[in-house]
Amino acid sequence: MPNALKADLWLVLVTILAAVSWIFSKEAIMLMPPLIFISLRFFLAGLFLTIIGFHQIKLLNWAQYKQAILVGCVFTVGMCFWIMGLYSGVSLTIGGFLTSLAVLFSPILARVFFKEYVPSRTWYAIPVAVIGVGFLSLGSGFNIESGQLLFMVASLFFALFFILNTRAANHREVGGIDEVLEISEKVPSLPLTAITLLVVGVIAGCLSLLMESPSIVVEEFSMAMLGWVLASAFIGTAIRFFIQTHAQSLSENSHGVVIMVVEPVWTALLTAAWFSEQLSVNDFVGCLLIFISIIIIRWTSIYQLVNPKNKTLRGTT
Repeated sequence: MPNALKADLWLVLVTILAAVSWIFSKEAIMLMPPLIFISLRFFLAGLFLTIIGFHQIKLLNWAQYKQAILVGCVFTVGMCFWIMGLYSGVSLTIGGFLTSLAVLFSPILARVFFKEYVPSRTWYAIPVAVIGVGFLSLGSGFNIESGQLLFMVASLFFALFFILNTRAANHREVGGIDEVLEISEKVPSLPLTAITLLVVGVIAGCLSLLMESPSIVVEEFSMAMLGWVLASAFIGTAIRFFIQTHAQSLSENSHGVVIMVVEPVWTALLTAAWFSEQLSVNDFVGCLLIFISIIIIRWTSIYQLVNPKNKTLRGTT
């Protein structure tokens, strides 16, 4: 089986685990402060993977450590905004689609930070996404709710995280006219995931000590709280992010950016079943337009996925 196909299949599983983790997280933060939850979730997951991959982690050089720590720092910012958006009470369905804007932001950020080409379809997708966000704001008099804004900021950092994570997980050579100017050695998927998760856990824990009362966890401890934390740590985090990083390391030519598009759809379906969420007409139209904007930006990849023999559009994504 080709590596690209293996990566695609693994990423399908990642989207399902990601959707399920929304439910785990929502249930958990109804019982405990959000930042301490993020800290426990990611620290436990990172510790688990560190124990498994300790031998590999010891073999990393300092440049590889720096790559993994940078990925973790960026992801920490995104996760903190994300959990506060979730804590704000915004519909999980709306939050899922707003977070999916990371797909839209990725090529723009890749251009800003790494001078990569921005597909022309990005500029067609942006106004559709903006209109979609506008529909989501209709319920509050054309004002974007604070929770929605938190999710959008989180999506910016998730986009940057996805870019940095992919670059760290793959060997890269930056060449001049006659020579290689820089070699960036790949970080194996297990150490990269473990370090990234530990960084999130440590930084979020420090923020929790400054902004929350972690003692509440002890005072209001319950088996339900423990269950949601453990489910989030091991199913929704350790397993999920290890598979995602492993899939990204298999091939830079997989359809990961296309497959990840379906995550908000899974989130909408599962949260509707679990929490009986219902959207207003404006919210539904807004989510639909955001989804369409993501389809637009990835249309060439989707077309090639459906018609693998047609390569005429290759290079435009």
